[in-house]
Amino acid sequence: MRAWSALLLVLVLAGPAAAADESERAAARAVIAKQEQALGRDDAQTAYEQAAPGIRDLFPNADLFIGMVRNQYRPVYRHRSFVFGEARDTDEAGVVQSVAIQDEYGIDWTAEYSLARDADGQWRITGCRLVKAPGARA
Repeated sequence: MRAWSALLLVLVLAGPAAAADESERAAARAVIAKQEQALGRDDAQTAYEQAAPGIRDLFPNADLFIGMVRNQYRPVYRHRSFVFGEARDTDEAGVVQSVAIQDEYGIDWTAEYSLARDADGQWRITGCRLVKAPGARA
């Protein structure tokens, strides 16, 4: 009986932590989705606002930022599908979110977005690694 009580206590205490982790991951996904939707409308300012300060330092205005995305991250900028996959926590209290993308030409890609909390406590995108899916042809 004591073992069951102890197990129940562990599960009750672990429950809120797991829910908080998922809510944090959902908040991080929402930032990516907001940027993805902004890019689809060519709303450079909203897309730019989802980027972390380090990214904004590299691209000091929204027009430069969206130009970089158009040229270097074309599958992110224009695509047929954009589907969230697995998310994982990083050691730095950040999140890495995987996204399966099919570009406008039907080529499959995986985007690995990294996110961290900004000084204002909001999730911001710190980077995106784009990799062509194995076997995909250009």
